[in-house]
Amino acid sequence: MNTEEKQLYTVSVYTENNIGLLNRISAIFQRRHINIESLNTSPSEIEGVSKFTIVVNMNEVGIKKIIGQIEKQVEVIKAYYHSLDDIIYQIAGLFKIKSELLFEERQIQNIIKESNARIVTVNKEFFVLEKSGKKEEIVELYNQLAPFGIMQYTRSGLIAVTKEEMKISTLLETYNN
Repeated sequence: MNTEEKQLYTVSVYTENNIGLLNRISAIFQRRHINIESLNTSPSEIEGVSKFTIVVNMNEVGIKKIIGQIEKQVEVIKAYYHSLDDIIYQIAGLFKIKSELLFEERQIQNIIKESNARIVTVNKEFFVLEKSGKKEEIVELYNQLAPFGIMQYTRSGLIAVTKEEMKISTLLETYNN
């Protein structure tokens, strides 16, 4: 691949749990006029360490510069970047739909079964479906449910783990001790 070609990269940043880091990390992208496609934060496997997962569309030269800037300007334990081929990723979608449709529309039951969606709550007014997968799978489920009426819908950003073993676990264990 040409290093000037744009593609989606996933940036993983491991930091201590400190106030203001999200703003400082996102400002690095903002100053360079780079749109963040998706940004998630979560605790890592080590107590007191957070993981930021940031998805951007840019070229490899640019992503290497961004990683350098993050490591220089923010107190990070480690920052990595990966192409979509290097990771296993998922997006989650939640769909809120009138409960009566679950019981009265056989087609809704078939859509749920065929899409491998999961009912996470049911009450007399509504039920909520959860579907994890690729963006296209979430969009397809939305398109199938839309004719029945979706009361509310939300989709997460990309969350990811690497396909290959990374040394971050060893680094984090060392940090923790």
